[in-house]
Parts: sequence; structure tokens; C-alpha cells
Amino acid sequence: MDVIRSGVAAGRPLAGAAVRALGDSPALRVAVRRLRALGCAVETGNESPPDGAPAGWLGVTRLPFAAMGDALPECRIGWSGPVAVPMAGERDVQAACGIMQVHGRAAGGPRPLRVDYVSVCAGVLAVQAVSAGVLALLRGGPALAAATAEPGLGSPGSPGPAGYGAPPFRSADGVRFEIETLDAEDWRRFWTELGAGPAAVAAGWPPFQQRFATATCPLPAALGTAAAALDYRAVRAVAERSGVSVLPVRAADAPGLLPPAPASPWRLRGRAVTAPASALPPLGPHDHAPLAGLRVVEATSRVQGPLAGHLLGLLGAEVVRLEPPGGDPMRGVPPMAGECSARFQALNRGKRVVEADLKSAPGRRAALRLVAAADVFLHNWPPGRAARLGLDHEALAVVRPCLVHAHAGGWADLLPDPQPLGTDYLVQAYCGVAALVGGPGEPPAPSLLTLTDVLGGLISAEGIVAALLARARTGAGVRAETALVDAARLIRDTTVPHGRGDGGVAPACSPARWPGRTGAVTVVTELAEMAADPAFSAALDIGGEAVYSRAPWTFVPATAPL
Repeated sequence: MDVIRSGVAAGRPLAGAAVRALGDSPALRVAVRRLRALGCAVETGNESPPDGAPAGWLGVTRLPFAAMGDALPECRIGWSGPVAVPMAGERDVQAACGIMQVHGRAAGGPRPLRVDYVSVCAGVLAVQAVSAGVLALLRGGPALAAATAEPGLGSPGSPGPAGYGAPPFRSADGVRFEIETLDAEDWRRFWTELGAGPAAVAAGWPPFQQRFATATCPLPAALGTAAAALDYRAVRAVAERSGVSVLPVRAADAPGLLPPAPASPWRLRGRAVTAPASALPPLGPHDHAPLAGLRVVEATSRVQGPLAGHLLGLLGAEVVRLEPPGGDPMRGVPPMAGECSARFQALNRGKRVVEADLKSAPGRRAALRLVAAADVFLHNWPPGRAARLGLDHEALAVVRPCLVHAHAGGWADLLPDPQPLGTDYLVQAYCGVAALVGGPGEPPAPSLLTLTDVLGGLISAEGIVAALLARARTGAGVRAETALVDAARLIRDTTVPHGRGDGGVAPACSPARWPGRTGAVTVVTELAEMAADPAFSAALDIGGEAVYSRAPWTFVPATAPL
């Protein structure tokens, strides 16, 4: 149940605020819808956005619940950001920032995502910027102006050797399906029962396990042959016996594909106030990081959860990772940068690590001590694990009543228990995203770019900032629950079915040059060359043996030029 204090529900923490929006890009339209879902009144106008905001401008015009001077938060949305390459829309960003290359890597060359993916991401990031700016005012800090750029999501890696290629597989009765397992023994049992030889089974596991990091999955042809020998019902029966998740790749127009979106896209729910209200620590007058002074305790793995924590860290929070004894196994997943996975470092650099066995009483006590001094607890465990560990919202509220308890999940309530693994490619397949991202006439196949993992991480961070706003206004603890299916729904809701708008469905391309409206944008085909290109120097950080993207926002005092 939402906590009501001063007329504010936890699910609508921007109730009473007003924002003016200028522009008409897909990114701005996403931001407007999500600000309204937070309770904010948004006025749109026909004027062009100001200079420096080619994709749109958001300016807070009314904020009656915060002490402030003349300045109010604003956000400018750009295409190029700090990258010194003129970009004029979705397809330019996909081409110039390596997204086409990563999406097409498994197929041998750059291919566009035929959805407004980076525009959706930028819209979510813009809402984070506005919400964080309001939160800074509530904490006594200065009004902040933010510049939000379309994010470049490319990652290192190269195509693997020729083979069957990436899933989906096709059964004897023509059903295309995705599989998922995180356990090598389950993988072995599944393929062995399907009749695949031990050499093919062993050779297929490394590329399958590493496909999240490499965006390729060259599997032995014998695995595809084994899958094609049985009808889908028989494949599912083998999967259930083996502990492997199997789901069909559904068409974009499949009936009942996704239920209506929840009233709160972040499922924000407040707790009843059982203790004195607890204010967030104040923000220093010269601190331009909106979450500075706040602590996040994170127990996450893989992509979605760690990315959410990383974004909170980029907003200024101190992030403490809980990892099992010996460290997170994902540290050793190629591609490597020195002795640690480059992908892992990209998502977790700058975080403090505390090792604790949460299955043991001493490990749980260590976690509770950290949470007792934290503002946010973030996890992406499967349903039920938090309760089994004694670390669910109710248990943690005993030691920290004002805590924001955030869960970055997979399926939410879309599928009944027992749910399949809530991972990116299964969600893309089942929710119809796989049918939207490929080229005309191609059979549906999930993008190995981990679309819902990345966007799911952005949505989780967006929900946590919104929950912190609710906490700041009510003084009470808040639950924020998001899922990969929320990312799938947002991609689908923003897709232009036919043709393209300003950033709409990108046409097919080759490794050539796009005719840009303000120049020409090269389709990046070698991501490693971006690190040496002076045009990208302001957008990238070089750390050790790896290169990382910098924060997707720039915060400055609202009176200063962006």
C-alpha cells in the first residue's frame, strides 16, 4: 500500500510538480510519458528546443514542495553528447557508436536495430536526470541542469569461428525457440538427452555462456540438428527434466503478448510509517552529483542489476557490492582486460566490494550491518530468494525502516510459477522484441546486444531515483520493483510499425557511410578504433587495459551554460 504523507503517494513522487517539454523526438516522447507516470504535469509546446538540445528539452516550471531560488532543474537531450561527430537521429547514433556493429556481429557485419532503442534509453536517462535534479533540491542542494546524450552501448569482442550460429533453434514441427541455463551440468543433460554427441555439447558451452559478453554464439551444427529432430513439446519435456528454460520466439503481433502496463512502471510501493520520518542527508551547496552522500548496497549479478548500481554510482552514490566468498564468478568471463572481465569492470568499476556468504548466519549479519547504514538495497535475485535469505523488504525494514528496497527482476507477474530463468534472450523471444529488431523477411531472433538487460538496468535505476524522491517527501521506506519485461514493453510501445519518424525504424545498411543531415556518419566496424579516435576522447575513459563509456549525463548548476 502506498504511504500517503502531505498528499503524496509513493507511486507518484512528482505529484505537484510541472515540467515544460519542447521538441518532438522519440526520446522526448518517452520522457514525457514517464514523467506523467511519476505524477508530474507536463506541458508540451510547438516551439523548437533551445540550442544544445536537438532531441528535446525538459524544464521544471513548478516545484511547490522544494525550497529554491530562481533556478529550477532542466534537461537537454542531445544526439552526439560529448562525441565530436555530428549525429542527427537514431540511425546516426547506432552507426557511429558501434551499436550496429555489435548487433550484427553474429551475422558478420553491421546491422541496424529496427527499433528506436537508443532513443528509448535516452528518454529514460532524461527522466533520471530530471528526477535527480529535483531530489538534489529536496536535499538542499543547488538547482542542476543536465545534458543527456544518446548512449553508446558497444562492447569489445570479435566474431567466433563459423558454426551453426546463434540460437534460436527450430524444432521438427517448425517452432523457433530459445533456451537458457546458467549451469554447465544442466546444459550437458539437455543436449545429451536430445542426442547430441559429447564433443559438440562440450564445444557449445563456452560460446553459449559467453554470448552476453561477446554478442556472438557460434554453436556446433550438431546441436541444431539434435534440436530439429524432435517436436517442440518433446524438447520442452527434455528441458524440464534437465533444468533448462525453453520458450518459443513469438511474433510481434501474437495475441495476448503482454498485459497492460502497471499503473507505476516501477511498481513503487511505500511502507506504513511506523517510525519517525527520516530525512535524506543534505547535499552540499557545491556538490553537483545529485546522489552524493547516499549509500547503495547491491547484491547483483550479470548485467541488469550491476548496470543499475553503476548508474547510481555515476549519479554520486557510494555503491557497495555484496559478493560471494572468492568474488563474483563473472569476473572471469571473457573478454578479459588483464585479470578481470572487461564487461564486469565496465559495470562494476568504482564500487566497494564486501565478500559475504549470504547463505550463512555470519554472512547475513554482515549484510544487515551494511543495510542498517544504507539508503538503498538493490538485488536481482530470482523470486523468493530474498525471503529465503531473510533479506526481503520486511526483514530489512526492521534494521532500516526508511530503506529503498529495489528488485530488478525478469518476468514480474507475466508468467506463473515456476517461472523460467528471467534473462535477456528469453524475454526478447517471448515478449515479441525478437520479431521487431531484425531485417525485413528475416525470421525472428533476439539481438545478442542484450537489449532488455541494458534497458532493464536503466529502468531499475530510474525507479530507484523515483523511490528516493518518494522517500524524501514522505520519510518512509519504499519498494521499487522493475523487470526485464518492462524493458520489452517499453521497446514495443515506442516502435514505429511502418516507416520511420525522426528516429524511427532504421533501414538496412552496409559498412559504408550514412548521408547525414549535418555531415556524414561512418558506420563503426572496429570498436577498438573508437578508443584511439580523438572524436570520442571526451566520451570514453581508459582504465588499465580497457576502455569505458563515461556518464550519460553532465550536471552543472542551472545558471551555468551546459
